[in-house]
Amino acid sequence: MESSTEKKRKKWPWIVGMIVVIILGLIVYGSIIYKDLTETAKQMHEPIERKVSDKRKESVAFTKKEPFSVLILGVDERSYDKGRSDTMIVMTVNPTSQSTKMLSIPRDTYTEIIGRGVKDKINHAYAFGGIEMSMNTVENLLDIPIDYVVQVNMESFKDIVDAIGGITVTNSLDFTSGNYTFPKGANTLGGDEALAYTRMRYEDPRGDFGRQDRQKQVIQAVLREGATINSLLNYKSIFGAIGKNIRTNMTFDEMVDVQANYRDAVGHVDQLYMKEGQGKTIDGIWYYMMNNEELAAIRTVLRTHLELK
Repeated sequence: MESSTEKKRKKWPWIVGMIVVIILGLIVYGSIIYKDLTETAKQMHEPIERKVSDKRKESVAFTKKEPFSVLILGVDERSYDKGRSDTMIVMTVNPTSQSTKMLSIPRDTYTEIIGRGVKDKINHAYAFGGIEMSMNTVENLLDIPIDYVVQVNMESFKDIVDAIGGITVTNSLDFTSGNYTFPKGANTLGGDEALAYTRMRYEDPRGDFGRQDRQKQVIQAVLREGATINSLLNYKSIFGAIGKNIRTNMTFDEMVDVQANYRDAVGHVDQLYMKEGQGKTIDGIWYYMMNNEELAAIRTVLRTHLELK
């Protein structure tokens, strides 16, 4: 009759074997994800002509953990023209202070369109000259370099929401947008609903600022849901939606460096607002006129965060 010690000895090879099989399975699964991730990153990558901003002497070195900035353009693409940047968000990332500043620029902001020689709504810069004119115009407005840009097709952003199985947001007021009604409180949204939720601003007493908060809610919810086990198991659909709808001048290697060296900074976001300006009608067109003192203060905050002299 076998002793308990002998039985344990016979069980160990099976237990160890199962662990090895599981580990190998995870390694294979991880390598498949990594391969698809690199392919998605290549699909997203869209270089721009300029190598470095005129407001920098040389490019940011991620390996030295230097602060950097990103312009996020939510573009409302149309079949008959280039479309306009419906959303403009500037993020500055500082690994030393382990923080990120995020500024939503009102799309009707009246400013000089760099390269066009006119003053107009800032979101028209994309229609006039694409990504680079948008970057140059934002740089001029905020007096900071824009190092990277991420362009999101807002019309198809719904594909990403659907790929992760929908999102849940907490709504602060009852309103209707498009064909959807959004009651106050928790709302579970599919792709089309999420798009309608972010676009409403006329029924909101806070106007564009309320809309900016809803955009931030949706972005955070997408990131949160995208990190769940269910979403990871559905990674092919998610990568497919991302690859089709997002473009950036950041390379895959740079993304890896950001993940390695800036992870803590990206996790702590401080949102800045432009809220002291006023509306003004010029030749029958409504513009958002920035408050000069507020603009100067925001410039100082962002320049300090980027450690610029």
